Amino acid sequence: MNQKIRHLLLLVLIVVVAFLLLMPTQVQPVNWTPPKAPSLKDGPYSENQRLKDVQRIGAQGIDGPEALLVDAKGFLITGLHDGRIIRTAPDSQTLEVLAHTGGRPLGLAQHPDGRLIIADGVKGLLALDDQRKLASLTTSANGLPFGFTDDVTVDAAGHYAYFSDASSRWGYGQDGEAVIEHGGDGRLLRYDFSNGRTEVLLDQLQFANGVALGPDEAYVLVNETGAYRISRYWLKGDKAGTHDLFIDNLPGLPDNLTFNGRDRFWVALYSPRNPLLDGLAGYPAIRKMVVRALLVLPKPVERKAFVLGLDVHGQVIANLQDGSAGNYSPVTTAREHGVWLYLGSLKNTSMARLPLKLAL
Repeated sequence: MNQKIRHLLLLVLIVVVAFLLLMPTQVQPVNWTPPKAPSLKDGPYSENQRLKDVQRIGAQGIDGPEALLVDAKGFLITGLHDGRIIRTAPDSQTLEVLAHTGGRPLGLAQHPDGRLIIADGVKGLLALDDQRKLASLTTSANGLPFGFTDDVTVDAAGHYAYFSDASSRWGYGQDGEAVIEHGGDGRLLRYDFSNGRTEVLLDQLQFANGVALGPDEAYVLVNETGAYRISRYWLKGDKAGTHDLFIDNLPGLPDNLTFNGRDRFWVALYSPRNPLLDGLAGYPAIRKMVVRALLVLPKPVERKAFVLGLDVHGQVIANLQDGSAGNYSPVTTAREHGVWLYLGSLKNTSMARLPLKLAL
């Protein structure tokens, strides 16, 4: 190798190191110690291909049907990357546009009065009435604006909406920065339809990303994507106003949460845990370098479909995966309705479903 080439390589190396060390970034990683990841080789999370035969359904070629609802007539309702909220039949490829939020509709819930309640990652908590009029419900709590509103559920009486705001520092599209930082600025919130007030139930959550009410609405669950766990906030009984862990040390990043109304929760895992991310948890300075590197390199996400079913005690009762080529991933919502388990995806171009009998 001649001297000019060596000098050029040395210069490139100096530039790369300077970029990784000095490039300005707002990410301020926090030192933490994750639990040892559970095995995917055996035990309750052992690898399988039970999601290999899911059916792609409804409109095709749509961009990011992250969450979904099934309405009373069996139509699927979902929000897309371009801000549209659409309705489509499972056996049809046509779609109807219900609204355009001007943001990014993520979580969806049906209010008993017929309104569609929307957790929008840009616009906050919205409502769409039967005349297709869109209204803003709330955009802040305790003087702190929402940064990344991502999921919502409504109680049976239509009194409250429970919803998650992933981060007050990071907005939609900055999930990687938020998870790597591990700053604990997510919140579980409650909106009162009777007076328009928004209450903070829990704060300091690690990327709050999914909510579901439990049996008899005695508690509400919230995913903490950045900590691989699901926390529980008690609404009734002796424990009302307190919180605890529902399940800890999940094998992946929990993304959205649903309840079948009786005895079963479904949690989608965006991807399995990243050994590099876990291994660097105690090295904030290196994680900051990783953030800088991700400015020019693609995010390393394992393309794997992953869904867990949980009973009301937080025990795993279903483990559904598919790591094969061309799989339906990442799964970001799993919702049980009738004889089907319906799936949504932040990155895919359609919704999907699996017969419930094959999921259990």
